[in-house]
Amino acid sequence: MSEVDALADELTGRLFEADPLRPSVLGLPGDHDRLPDLSAAAQARHRAACLDIAARAEAATPQGPVEPVTRDVVVQQARASVDVLDARLPEFAVSDAFTGPVQLLLMTLPMIELTDETRARGFLARLAAFPSFVDQVVERQSGDLVPPDFLVDAAIGYFDRMLAAPELASLRLDVGSETLAAERDALLAGFVRPALTRYREFLAGELRPRARPAEEAGLCWQPGGLLRYAGLIRAHTTTERTAQELHDIGLALIADLTGEFRTIGRRVFGTGEPAEIFRRLRTDPALRWGSGEELLAAARAAIERAETEAPRWFKTIPSARCEVRPVPESDADAGTIAYYVEPALDGSRPGIYYANTFHAGERFRHVSEAIAYHEAVPGHHFQLSLALGLDLPLLRRVADVTAYTEGWGLYAERLAEEMGLYTGDVARLGMLTQDAMRAARLVVDTGLHALGWSRQRAVDYLRENTPMAPLEIEEEIDRYAGCPGQALSYMTGRLEIDRIRAGAERTLGERFDIREFHDVVLGHGILPLPVLDRVVSHWITSR
Repeated sequence: MSEVDALADELTGRLFEADPLRPSVLGLPGDHDRLPDLSAAAQARHRAACLDIAARAEAATPQGPVEPVTRDVVVQQARASVDVLDARLPEFAVSDAFTGPVQLLLMTLPMIELTDETRARGFLARLAAFPSFVDQVVERQSGDLVPPDFLVDAAIGYFDRMLAAPELASLRLDVGSETLAAERDALLAGFVRPALTRYREFLAGELRPRARPAEEAGLCWQPGGLLRYAGLIRAHTTTERTAQELHDIGLALIADLTGEFRTIGRRVFGTGEPAEIFRRLRTDPALRWGSGEELLAAARAAIERAETEAPRWFKTIPSARCEVRPVPESDADAGTIAYYVEPALDGSRPGIYYANTFHAGERFRHVSEAIAYHEAVPGHHFQLSLALGLDLPLLRRVADVTAYTEGWGLYAERLAEEMGLYTGDVARLGMLTQDAMRAARLVVDTGLHALGWSRQRAVDYLRENTPMAPLEIEEEIDRYAGCPGQALSYMTGRLEIDRIRAGAERTLGERFDIREFHDVVLGHGILPLPVLDRVVSHWITSR
């Protein structure tokens, strides 16, 4: 094994050591019996190891055409891990969504397939470790980085709902035998429930009285917050753009989208006034779902259309189709509109698009197609399924590069228009709605965390500049407040893929082949944006 490949594997091992749930979800071999160690000492060790690997990778001499890319991925992933560690997220990531460490644990464990007795016993060991994990979270959240009150209130509500379920149903996984099932139930009753109860009491009794007001929702109000936010921008966008630059890009994009809304709004509603278009999109009862089953059926139909058209736009097609399922009931009230989970490498779980059917009558019909193209085909299902099957170091197949993954998802929404997948102008307004949300994220995330915006100012901005539902606006703002920087990755990545494609089309002219371009973008693993640019530039030169 070469030096660069060895460093990639070493970093992968370190990342899995820090997040042992990740290899379990991916279906990789191993013990699968540990929870993350959130102690300050463990995170300090991980930080030092990542810096050491980054330094050795920068000093390495890569060989051949593949290793330079692998080396660059190693460096970026190691240094991004340090930026995320330095942000001290476990100390203030409190909410009703996956951004909270306890909530993330509760969401992730049910995704793991217990394919044999060893994995089942590992799951039981993880249940037994709940009390110590919660103790670590409480210790980390007892310091000087305090979340805003509305996020603490949301977290308290989450655990009230979770604890109201008598059997903690989401964690009652099939462990394969009555004996292990009895042990599982005993652990849920004697270890997990008391730990969750204790954490809920900590939130209400100790953290809530210290919480910051909603007028101080962002990192800039915390000690060292601006510096830590800059690190999260680097980690999530893989660029050196400043918060102000991203804020200004978002403002310009919102202005551009207004023209598109006017054009399509005239055809659909007979008006070009954005405020009236937004009002109609928010209030027209015909644009709501009648049931969760109807929502899921529409998602499946959109994906089937995309699968039929895909061979004209992609040389390589995933062998497995994407399943569509409702967001699990235990997570549905947390506000997640939809998400995708990649297949397990051992074949135990397919790629799954989860659509939220909770309060389906309040959810918009017109955005359904754009979301399906983003999360499933030709979006994340194509991207992540193909990456997992590449003959590359594991790091390049599973790297955490949100600007690439979410940038591709947003690119896929616009690509679907080129592919002729949208069923009409109403669905195109849904595409614009999604675009406006991602552009507004640049404004609102930076507004909250760098410019000192209050929660209400952020809510008002989305209401005035996007046609999102009031329910989803509130949920989105809470997401940005609880997960700084992540929301910047979508539009930053999409704009960069657009720029790279435009450059390839301009340089190659008639020799440009969209199928080959997509093969290059998706055929080298999960890449930081500057590395993707270099890979495509090399392809252009070779053409």
